Amino acid sequence: MNSSRKFRRLLIVTGQVQGVGFRPFVYRTAIEHGLSGTVLNSPEGVRIEIQGTQTDLDGFEISFHRDLPRLAHIVSLEKEDMSEVEGEEQFCILASKTGEGHCVLISPDVATCPDCFSDMNDPGNRRYEYPFTNCTNCGPRYTITRSIPYDRPVTSMACFPLCSECRDEYENPLDRRFHAQPNACPECGPEIWLTDNKGNRAAGPDTALRELAGLLAEGNVVAVKGLGGFHLVCDATDSSAVRTLRERKNRPDKPLAVMVKDVCAAERIARLSGNDIELLEGLQRPIVLAPKLLDCPLAPETAPDTDFIGLMVPYTPLHHVLLKYFSELCPDRVSALVMTSGNMSSAPICIGNREALRRLPDIADFFLFHNRDILIRVDDSVARSVPEFSGDEQFRTVFMRRARGYTPSPVFLAEKGPCVLGTGPELKNTLCLTKGDQAFTSQHIGDMQNLETAEFWKEIRLHLQSILKVEPELIVRDLHPDYLTTSLAEEISLSESLKVVALQHHYAHIYSVLAENRHSGPALGLALDGTGLGEDRTIWGGECLYVDPVKLEHRRLARFSLLRLPGGEASVYEPWRIAYAAACDFGLDRTQVPVPESFRPGLKMLDQILERNINCPQTSSCGRLFDAVSALLGLCQAITYEGQAAILLEKVQDMSEIGAYCCPVRDTAEPFEIDTAALFRQVYEDKVKGVCPGVISRRFHRGLINGLADCACLAAGRTGVKSVGLSGGVMQNLTIAIELPQVLVERGLKPLVHRVLPPNDGCISLGQAVYGQFLLKN
Repeated sequence: MNSSRKFRRLLIVTGQVQGVGFRPFVYRTAIEHGLSGTVLNSPEGVRIEIQGTQTDLDGFEISFHRDLPRLAHIVSLEKEDMSEVEGEEQFCILASKTGEGHCVLISPDVATCPDCFSDMNDPGNRRYEYPFTNCTNCGPRYTITRSIPYDRPVTSMACFPLCSECRDEYENPLDRRFHAQPNACPECGPEIWLTDNKGNRAAGPDTALRELAGLLAEGNVVAVKGLGGFHLVCDATDSSAVRTLRERKNRPDKPLAVMVKDVCAAERIARLSGNDIELLEGLQRPIVLAPKLLDCPLAPETAPDTDFIGLMVPYTPLHHVLLKYFSELCPDRVSALVMTSGNMSSAPICIGNREALRRLPDIADFFLFHNRDILIRVDDSVARSVPEFSGDEQFRTVFMRRARGYTPSPVFLAEKGPCVLGTGPELKNTLCLTKGDQAFTSQHIGDMQNLETAEFWKEIRLHLQSILKVEPELIVRDLHPDYLTTSLAEEISLSESLKVVALQHHYAHIYSVLAENRHSGPALGLALDGTGLGEDRTIWGGECLYVDPVKLEHRRLARFSLLRLPGGEASVYEPWRIAYAAACDFGLDRTQVPVPESFRPGLKMLDQILERNINCPQTSSCGRLFDAVSALLGLCQAITYEGQAAILLEKVQDMSEIGAYCCPVRDTAEPFEIDTAALFRQVYEDKVKGVCPGVISRRFHRGLINGLADCACLAAGRTGVKSVGLSGGVMQNLTIAIELPQVLVERGLKPLVHRVLPPNDGCISLGQAVYGQFLLKN
């Protein structure tokens, strides 16, 4: 055999292979192995043609798989030996081709890499302390991209012509900034400036961050334009500054996220697991919820309701430099800055300079602006580490919010299907589009309760369809007729002649967790959350469900005892109403329920409302049960943010308590009843006896977990199904998230949990979209 004989091979690569240094990697690898050929971005993926001896071709493939760029992720690789051998002598990178049906994923935004961090900290480097330093291994991607292929002209960097030095880097295949689309330097790139809250310039690019650090150290609140939007920032150790921020933003109690210089600083604030450190130092760098140290140096106002604090470390050069300057001003204490979303409650995060100056001047004393446009608004992701239920001392990551760093990475499904749009729920909205065997769930959009958020939803729907090059064949919405997402679905249906179907909220939860686990067979589901309209037009929220995705069968096997919500929606914000109604309905002394002094004169009217059952909808909601118990124990009579009553109830647990209340399952008729009324009665009895809230809370949590496990075992016996999907906002409760799967395993069942999306309503759109795929395939 002639060892010098040349062969030509075609490789088509799909996945996250644009904007991640993939083509220069292919170029360098081909040169190292003496190959000629070409590489280019094309509609079907990255197209590679390599030519050389068989030995060199094989060597290329070994290096190719071994040395992939750190941001690259291959979904598929097709190989074909080509019959024609070309006469070329070199390997070239060709211009991108556009077209329909592309199979390339846009990278999420990525935290600053070590090499760029070194550049920024080298006084002799031309990018010293430059707040927009990046390369092919890090920096903005999704937030600056209009369309695909991912090339500079279709990003917000198009208006920044490269200087000669940056152009040389950009055009050199051996440079790590080769085709780094956001590549820039102080001479040719974006710049920052500081203003007061009237827009008057206070500092230019050279001094803005140092001046900003000084303003924060003096107790000011500043709106800072970052990667996916504005943050509202203040000194996290300054109680006065934190209180001022809370008052101005009308956010009295909800925990605030905190950014620190590095992991060493984070360890002075919270107890971190290995998984926490990996998250903080990784590519995505979400906000990580970690248990506060007893001597936590932060202002107590940062997170007054919980023993956990949300921490993150800098993920952009701008944040790196800001924390560097701020720590120099505060050498004797931990340097920590509150970094909360730059918006008023329920509105989308601000992304534009004029928009922020218009919407935030009553909150911020000063503004740090820059002139690199944010095209796609993206909030920070929020996650926590939860011990695995396998017993191997490992941790899994549970998301509370999935956005920056993770979007638009897909969820990989068990099989291919047509394109479906899932419109998502009313609260914690996301939307989802499927493409083949991938589901693209959007970043956190928010609560669909105003026109601004509706417009944000529309923007993201069109943007995702554009970058994915897909057109949905079906829309799946929530069953609730009055949700804004229902109106949006009908609007799209009329304009684009698409069929719309509805899927009940809690079935969508279970379809979602099954999809994440690529589980296509029958399964049980425990859907534990706040509220969702049921198929019987009552309010569900504590359900044991049966779901068969292939046969499209689902039914309600069991539910919690019903609670009444006097005043309807008012009960959600004033949990004492639920506790009061429960005491009445369960034959208990309602005078034992703590009632706000301001409402005592109105109790007679409330008694009449309950007696006549006026505006007292019933619910099986698990979340409302937590609210009622928290209110009964005097922990929370009224909430200022979702989940507050349950957070306070979990916080007071006495973890040394080994007792558990009885939570029987009544199975004389279907749906079975998980007798949570019995749980409530036992809470009431212990309260009257003077048992401390910490012991009661622990007994309640343990009793509920046992009752849920009993119900799942009973359902498994009746159906022959042992896989149990766990979903819903209550699965964010750390006690439930840890102990319920463990108890299910002990009972011989197989729990399926969320690992890619949040268990809260942020996963609903995935469940809707996957259900739609099954519908179209049947």
